[in-house]
Amino acid sequence: AELSVEECCDKGVEWANKNRKCASLPLISESRECSMAQEQCCHSQLQKQSCSDGVEFANVRDECDSHAAENSSCEAHDFKTCCYCCLLGKAAQVQGQSCEPNPKMGYQCGIVFRSCCGKGPESIDLSISDDVPKKQQVEISKEELDQEDPYLHDGCRGGGPCSQQCRDTGSSYVCSCFVGYQLQPDGITCEDINECITGTHSCGLGQTCVNTLGSFRCQRDTSCGTGYELTDDSRCKDIDECETGTHNCPPDFICQNTPGSFRCRPKLQCMSGFIQDALGNCIDINECLSTNTPCPAGQICINTDGSFTCQRISPSCGRGYHLNEDGTRCVDVDECSSSSQPCGEGHVCINAPGNYRCECKAGYTFDVISRTCIDINECRRYPGRLCAHKCENTPGSYYCTCTMGFKLSADGRSCEDLNECESSPCSQECANVYGSYQCYCRRGFQLSDIDGISCEDIDECALPTGGHICSFRCINIPGSFQCTCPSSGYRLAPNARNCQDIDECVAESHNCSFNETCFNIQGGFRCLSLECPENYRKSGDTVRLEKTDTIRCIKSCRPNDVNCVLDPVHTISHTVISLPTFREFTRPEEIIFLRAITPTYPANQADIIFDITEGNLRDSFDIIKRYMDGMTVGVVRQVRPIVGPFHAILKLEMNYVMGGVVSHRNIVNVHIFVSEYWF
Repeated sequence: AELSVEECCDKGVEWANKNRKCASLPLISESRECSMAQEQCCHSQLQKQSCSDGVEFANVRDECDSHAAENSSCEAHDFKTCCYCCLLGKAAQVQGQSCEPNPKMGYQCGIVFRSCCGKGPESIDLSISDDVPKKQQVEISKEELDQEDPYLHDGCRGGGPCSQQCRDTGSSYVCSCFVGYQLQPDGITCEDINECITGTHSCGLGQTCVNTLGSFRCQRDTSCGTGYELTDDSRCKDIDECETGTHNCPPDFICQNTPGSFRCRPKLQCMSGFIQDALGNCIDINECLSTNTPCPAGQICINTDGSFTCQRISPSCGRGYHLNEDGTRCVDVDECSSSSQPCGEGHVCINAPGNYRCECKAGYTFDVISRTCIDINECRRYPGRLCAHKCENTPGSYYCTCTMGFKLSADGRSCEDLNECESSPCSQECANVYGSYQCYCRRGFQLSDIDGISCEDIDECALPTGGHICSFRCINIPGSFQCTCPSSGYRLAPNARNCQDIDECVAESHNCSFNETCFNIQGGFRCLSLECPENYRKSGDTVRLEKTDTIRCIKSCRPNDVNCVLDPVHTISHTVISLPTFREFTRPEEIIFLRAITPTYPANQADIIFDITEGNLRDSFDIIKRYMDGMTVGVVRQVRPIVGPFHAILKLEMNYVMGGVVSHRNIVNVHIFVSEYWF
């Protein structure tokens, strides 16, 4: 007949009370529900027993750490949990604290905490183990119980109406379920969650999910095989046939378990030197037939009943021979391997069976007079034939060496050039030559006269021609030099040596106003406001020559202005000229040429007079008359050196004299700027 769930649960509780474990539960029904009920009730009973033992242990010993767990880790965990919670409840009672546990301790711990703190009638059934003495029972009256237990009327006391977990809220209560269960719509009962159906299990490939109360287990799809059983965690565990009594060993044999099987060993043990057969008979062991020879070298093994003996073999060897390590045969004595060197220095000992002979080593020859081996001087015997450079004799041999700048070749005799440049002996450049090397320097450096290796910088600016390298200033740098120009007004020419004047007027980098005229000078510029005087107008063209700028004013009289017409001055010119500083002044320098246009008068009646009327400081200038190409030219010369910077306005007059009267006059105002530098 099919068993009910209650009957299956009772069987699980009975198995737990009897065996104190839930492993290897007997199969009492083919129903899966029955197996789950049997296993769950067994574990629940074990948990209750372990918890009860823990509470009793705490009440008797007042500590939990000295308990030695004999069962599984889960049961030991339940034992210590209840033991610790009981100790906490007792401590709360002693300290006069509340017996209401912290909800975070959990439901089971809360029950144990209240039981050990309040000592109320709800105390769980404590099963006292045999090795722990029972404490004396104390009877407490109902009135004392009501006074000592303030939680007697707790709605969740004794589990309350909830099937699993209950929490009193004061005015009501709230039910909850253990892990693996879900609360039913009635809010009281809990139903098992089938993880195998919901897919929340963790079974892998080759395993089948089997639902259990509050959990699940993974079962192998294939059997474990003979001699093994499936555990709760779906592992194959060896069946100990000797412990379960499923072996078939006779009474005179002892069962010995082996992985997947067992072995029957006879109770009668044989003495040393014998082996027992399957029927229990003792048979002598022939030690002499073993792979490892029991006797040492030079001895023969003779088997005896239960043991063996070793007998020495002693063959006789002649002169020059001795027994081998095994002592079984005679072998030759190698006299040449001894440290006494029987042949002496310079000889070679050659071993022979039972004897030896002496010969001279290579590089030695036998001296018939001294009857010894003497060294052969190969360098003297074969001069110039053994080594390319030098030959050095050694006892029994020789070696070759090379002169400086060469190294020995791989044949040990020839010499080849040594590339000294590979070791970088020079500070800059190295050229290997046969048997030596030569150092040289890069451009701008010269080889040191002291060591012939180091390179020293050449100061091009300090050379005799250094003053002609740069037009202004020379700066030496390692391996070369740089030319510089004054900080303003000049720029370095494309040849990187000369300085070029910057024409600020053409480049429009000046700061002259609209009413001023920009005049370029060496190394700078000048802004001059040159206006024509009354009755004069500025010529439409401004003559721009090399190093000069000219502005010309032409007389322009108003009608009926007799004085203006009679004024002999016809033109007033302004010229700007830039001159260098002549530091080595040896002869006059011609700087300005005034070309006169002769009026239409007879040549013998007209005369042209040139004169410097203003600005000739220190008589630095003079003017002479010269005839060139049929024209009268006034040449202005610098006759004294002028150190710049210097600025002067030189006023020149060119007078046409007729009968002692000036009939025509041209005035030229020359603005002379002497620069400090000139390139």
